Amino acid sequence: MRVKARGKINWTLDIDGVREDGYHLIDTLMQSVELYDTLKFERADGCVLHVEGPMRVTADENNLVMRAMRLLISRLGVNAGCHITLTKRIPIGAGMGGGSADAAAALAGLNRFWRLSLKDADLHALALELGADTPFCLTGGLQRATGIGERLERLPISRPAYLVIIQPCWGISTPEAFQHYDDYSRTCPPQSHRPDNERAVKAAHAGSLAHMCASMGNVLQPAAIHQRPEIAQAIQALEHHGAMRAQMTGSGSAVFGVFASAWAAQYAWERVSPIWRRCWTTRTASRGLVFREWLT
Repeated sequence: MRVKARGKINWTLDIDGVREDGYHLIDTLMQSVELYDTLKFERADGCVLHVEGPMRVTADENNLVMRAMRLLISRLGVNAGCHITLTKRIPIGAGMGGGSADAAAALAGLNRFWRLSLKDADLHALALELGADTPFCLTGGLQRATGIGERLERLPISRPAYLVIIQPCWGISTPEAFQHYDDYSRTCPPQSHRPDNERAVKAAHAGSLAHMCASMGNVLQPAAIHQRPEIAQAIQALEHHGAMRAQMTGSGSAVFGVFASAWAAQYAWERVSPIWRRCWTTRTASRGLVFREWLT
């Protein structure tokens, strides 16, 4: 069995406060994109993870795929093994939810592979233990997430948006990004980068890409640019080459530009890819996981 685990972008990202345990309360519109990792599931005596592909991560117990396997075994008493081969394509430390997508694919994939018959609500609860974006990645598409990311509202999708994604600098961890935000916002409140989430929801229902672009904003972006000026340079380059709008996704460091057509996105990619090695064309998607199964 193989599963495509798709990354995501944040059309909007706002922060509503901080819980007593330190978690930030967010309000964000996320959407899956067709840039994906692949997880291949094969029978094995124990739990084995092998990682390959252009984006390399460790295959130890800290990997979210391995943590998902261990979580299912410990909670359900599973007496089975699996050899998972993870092919990494989603950039790391990019704010595109690659690790969360892999964790979601591992949970949903093992639920089928081991025939556990877990319900969606059960998978959602387990996914939240692995990361705030992981519940979204189980289903994907276009959704509004609030709380710490666990409250999800599915939104309609009219047609795909064409994107160019650049990772202009080394990755930013999520805790690092929120710490930078807290430090930076004490002196420079990010009002100019606040999104209009209500307008974005209306734009989704109306199927208006122009209004969605006008609603965009990411409150983490100013602090990230303060630490990594290359982020601003990549945003400016995408807009210079025809993006309707460009901004950082999630906690960074990747940025995305939105284009009116596949041709316009390809034209921009041809001009920015010689400057930034980590540069991709893709488009938004209607779901987060894609299964391909065969008899074993």
